[in-house]
Amino acid sequence: MSREVDEQTPLLRAPDSERHTEEQDVEPERTPLPWRQLATLLVIQISEPLTSQVISPFAPQLIRDVGVTNGDEAQVGFYVGLLHSLFFATEALTIFHWSRISDRIGRKPVLLIGLFGLSISMYCFGLAKTFWGLILSRCFNGALNGNIGVMRSMIAEITDSTNVAEAFAYLPFTWSAGTTLGPLIGGSLSHPAERFPSLFGNLDFFKEYPYFLPCAVPATVSALCWATTYIFLDETVKTSTPVTKLFRPRKESGSPASSVTDSPISSSSSVSSDGIQPDNSDKPLPLRGVLVPRVILASSSYAAIALVDIAFRTVQPVYYATPVSMGGLGLDTPTIGTILAVLGMGIGVCQIFFFPRLYYLMGPRNLYMFCVFTYLPMIALFPILNSMAREQGLSSSVWVCICLQVATTILASFAYGVTPIYINASAPNKASIGATNGFAQTLVSIMRAIGPAAANSAFSISMENNYMGGNLVYYIMAGMVSLGIFVSVLLPRQVWRD
Repeated sequence: MSREVDEQTPLLRAPDSERHTEEQDVEPERTPLPWRQLATLLVIQISEPLTSQVISPFAPQLIRDVGVTNGDEAQVGFYVGLLHSLFFATEALTIFHWSRISDRIGRKPVLLIGLFGLSISMYCFGLAKTFWGLILSRCFNGALNGNIGVMRSMIAEITDSTNVAEAFAYLPFTWSAGTTLGPLIGGSLSHPAERFPSLFGNLDFFKEYPYFLPCAVPATVSALCWATTYIFLDETVKTSTPVTKLFRPRKESGSPASSVTDSPISSSSSVSSDGIQPDNSDKPLPLRGVLVPRVILASSSYAAIALVDIAFRTVQPVYYATPVSMGGLGLDTPTIGTILAVLGMGIGVCQIFFFPRLYYLMGPRNLYMFCVFTYLPMIALFPILNSMAREQGLSSSVWVCICLQVATTILASFAYGVTPIYINASAPNKASIGATNGFAQTLVSIMRAIGPAAANSAFSISMENNYMGGNLVYYIMAGMVSLGIFVSVLLPRQVWRD
């Protein structure tokens, strides 16, 4: 149908491409952030980094105390990496299922289960006297924890394209608050009977369990977060299924029953050949419908940066604690805790003030690529610092380089603000955001299980056998960075828009 033409109709029409450019130049009005819900999620999130990072300063000494290395200092790094890896290995087995369940029964019940698991497992970790006790508590922690994927899904559901970058900038802030407070708590409260004899010197319990106090603090915080979630958090899945219905036997009918255990094969008839479901956007898709190419690519970007980051983060405290003669810096536990705390605080502050601006200025792909490249100088500083310490001791120039390494780590952390935006935009439909985040978090958990064990094992082997001058681990970590660079090239310049 032709348009009506009158005396006000322009004689020459602008090409479609020009009109599209003009529309893009008009910046839409930014939607205010839903602060009540967002603030509740930020409070909840602090529990996870707090519980994961509190063990970092004292983990090397804890491994020595339980006697699993039989006095072999070169094996400390391997067992520390194993402790970190076990949490993510068990999380990888369950987190996708927790995320899919959250699409059905709602986000809030899954968050409550995860917070309960964090609290109980940390109390158990502080009471463990054997290496097997430490392993069981970490596995219990990972198996019940599906919180991070669910929280990312909730943020996507309470925001839109105009404020999503700002919202995800605050998410790393609370994560960084946890990574800041965690090392401070772990470094200052371990062995309280020795550090604070006037308060704890007469209590035999803290002499028998010297690591219970730093573990009890995040365990109690998780319990308080459980109460906060139960009271203040609003459910975002409006058509959630009652939990009791999941355990009832399905009735035989002509159509497949709608339950979390629906078979992907039996439900795949509603999914088109390209993996996108055109209709039923209010219903969660089966697994086959979720695993479309753009979901896999977005999830891979998250997994790639997580692999590099977790390898760096687990080697960093072990490297700081290792004697200079064996390739490290020989720092004590409180100093390590302070460095890690400053790093966490810097990440949180810089995320809030600089990430949204850089995101809109550089674009998501360019910012992600820049962050990945930043890991190369961070890794290169490890052997440089050891060489300087061998020649000069812990001189002022060594501390300047440590500060430089902390600064580059802060820059690299901006990648964690980019990846959830890609992941949520890649979801095939709104009802499958939880499953999409769950799949991404599963890949990340696998990488975080591989990264610490691989990096710290390589660190131990490098020290024992002096492979590549003791620098084998740094070449391996550089190879991990190259994987992230490859993924960054495949990402679209802007996030997908349906």
